[in-house]
Amino acid sequence: MQVSVESGEGLKRKLKVQIPSERVDEQVDRKLREMRGQVRLQGFRPGKVPMKVVQKRYGPQVRGEVLDEVVRSTYAEALEQESLRPAGTPDIQPLTVEPGKDLEYEASFEVIPDVEVQGVESIELTRPAVDIEAADVDRILERLRKQHAEYTEVDRAAADGDRATIDFHGQVDGEDFSGNSGEDVPVPLGEGQMPGPFEEELVGMKAGDEKTVRYTFPEGFPDADIAGREAEFSVTMKKVEAPELPEADDAFAEKLGIEGGLEALRERITESLEREREQAVRTRVKNQVMDALVQRNEIELPQTLVDSEIEQLRQQTRERMRQAGAEGEEPDLPADQFEEEARRRVKLGLLVNEIVRANEIQLEPERMQAALQRVASGYEQPEQVMQYYLQNQEMMQSLQLQVMEDQVVDWVMEQAQVTEKPMSLDALTSGAEDEENTEAS
Repeated sequence: MQVSVESGEGLKRKLKVQIPSERVDEQVDRKLREMRGQVRLQGFRPGKVPMKVVQKRYGPQVRGEVLDEVVRSTYAEALEQESLRPAGTPDIQPLTVEPGKDLEYEASFEVIPDVEVQGVESIELTRPAVDIEAADVDRILERLRKQHAEYTEVDRAAADGDRATIDFHGQVDGEDFSGNSGEDVPVPLGEGQMPGPFEEELVGMKAGDEKTVRYTFPEGFPDADIAGREAEFSVTMKKVEAPELPEADDAFAEKLGIEGGLEALRERITESLEREREQAVRTRVKNQVMDALVQRNEIELPQTLVDSEIEQLRQQTRERMRQAGAEGEEPDLPADQFEEEARRRVKLGLLVNEIVRANEIQLEPERMQAALQRVASGYEQPEQVMQYYLQNQEMMQSLQLQVMEDQVVDWVMEQAQVTEKPMSLDALTSGAEDEENTEAS
């Protein structure tokens, strides 16, 4: 087999491969002889069909199958011989395929660039140091009380904390849109069930009041047809209800299915907040690590991988829009809308893979098991969820990727400069900085 490589612009390569005709002919002949013993043709006994007849009837078909097999196998051999790592599926064009002549073809593709991770030792990371305070537990307990409140209709203007029941009908430029109307819709004011500016307009309305509310949808709204546009809603207040919260006592804990009373409920809340804290700390540190790696490393990216990532982001966006209830024709989502995020993802993938390869980082089974248990713990029947993951290869691969990224983050933290910073739980989980600590630093 003869192989030559031509370098094109950037990461583009063209692989030319020539295979001796004997290699193809031998495989074709062997397959035809194997077929001969199985072919049944009228006028011939089983296994006694002449080879010339078999060749005439099945030769072109078998040769086509052999050519496909030979191209696949020799392409892999040629890549290994030339130490090439393609970034995607090649474009293979046959040059010579006639019987009796050497098989020739060329494969065009982009290669994975050589990556050398730079600047890890200079990375400065801030790891939040967060204590779970009694006030944090009280806040969750108060939220639970609100969730189990009993409401009584009142004859007054709606205020934060009340539950407003409304009818609404919205239009953008005089036209209806998906999800634009509703009847007898309960809205707990101040809970963020509806956009803040919309809820604010409901405060002060009494039962029977009507109002026109204008709201501009954010640019990133799932329904692209109304994203960034102003809607006009006709709103009717049907009724206003005030909440009566249950007492935070042992009976309330029992109502929630917690044995051991209020103290046991507070312990359960504390455990939940600790898990939330650990996840939030991991996420914040991971984001810092990934941002630092991207900023410190310039890599020529294969457009093949970028285009593939763009398409994946498109599909994810369409799926979110479907889940949000968007109807009608599938929206046009321009590639440049996703270009920046796609390039970031591809760059991070190359950097993470190189750190794993260069440092021989192996997936740790204990961390994989812990991650699986962490995912399952959020469901009522965790054992069933774990079993579902174990039987789903795609979901397990996704989880393995997350664990491997966490291990890479740990490796970077060992090389980087890490400073712990006291922070409140609220600041941590909201993504904000603790103002008091920021000023103190």
